[in-house]
Amino acid sequence: MRTPVTLFLLAANIAIFVLQTQAPDGLIPRYALWPLGEGFQPWQVLSSAFLHGSLLHLGVNMLGIWTFGRELESAMGSLRYLWLYAVSVLAAAATQLVAVSFGDPVPTVGASGGLFGLLAAYAILFPHRKLILLFPPIPLPAPLFVLLYAAFELYAGVTGTLSGVAHFAHLGGLVGGLLVLRGRRRRLRSR
Repeated sequence: MRTPVTLFLLAANIAIFVLQTQAPDGLIPRYALWPLGEGFQPWQVLSSAFLHGSLLHLGVNMLGIWTFGRELESAMGSLRYLWLYAVSVLAAAATQLVAVSFGDPVPTVGASGGLFGLLAAYAILFPHRKLILLFPPIPLPAPLFVLLYAAFELYAGVTGTLSGVAHFAHLGGLVGGLLVLRGRRRRLRSR
């Protein structure tokens, strides 16, 4: 299974994390996604998706991209898969910019928005696949898993549960993924 975009995303995220740990300022001040008026620069909507807050943060995101990305890229083709990931990252950043305009001006980092777009696409393209929760280990059909995960993200974002996590960015990435797949299905039907 050839998946060059997935491999590139993994390599780029890992390389940038290593660079981030070696840079005197950690790259966060310039490349994280800052709220509008608080240091925001246009490139941050993309650059922030390659920064991570910790090795665990990086590991979880890369495991998700590896797990879902390879199969999605094989099914969709590399260019469509790259488009899916990019739109999901941009939708996550836009959603986060709106969400933080009502809260504390803190920077956002991570590939989670892109990963949530991949989750949405996976649920649509592979609706009969089972995904297993870690706690408790219950296998669920992919669409139900993603729906429950999205409901938790909405709950956590509204209530402030698990502060320090960009819950609304996750939801934005999920919506970005859904929009890309919806547009793809509409084009296929019109042919």
